[in-house]
Amino acid sequence: MSMGQNGDEPTVGQLVANASKDLSSLVRSELELAKTELKKTAIAAGTGAGMFAAAGFLALLAVILLCIAAAYGLTAAGLHPAIAFLIVAGAFLLIGAILVFIGLRALKSAKGPTRTIETSKESVEALKAIGKGDDEDTTYALPEPGVRR
Repeated sequence: MSMGQNGDEPTVGQLVANASKDLSSLVRSELELAKTELKKTAIAAGTGAGMFAAAGFLALLAVILLCIAAAYGLTAAGLHPAIAFLIVAGAFLLIGAILVFIGLRALKSAKGPTRTIETSKESVEALKAIGKGDDEDTTYALPEPGVRR
């Protein structure tokens, strides 16, 4: 640490300069630490996502094999192989149709943020009224969030 003009204590300017230099190096060190941690986190997340993708692919293959096994099971029960495979395919089409129906119902019931839109319109109207500078002695208050009028 450098000393001031009288040799005993550093000046205020020197203290500020030293503090600024120390703060700057601290910030740089923190940024480097954050970069290192984020890099490690990204590698771990990428590895995890790759493992999930591989597991999903293997599950898909298992489902295909189980479908074939079900069709062959129906064949073993005495059905013609073509009919057995059609039954399994029909079951999957039925399940798919049910999922589409449920999905469409869920989408139809989904609504936008109606209360937010309503209160935003009220806020805009209040701001427009304030902007016009009406000569009336009326105070305009913005609506409170979540309060319906």
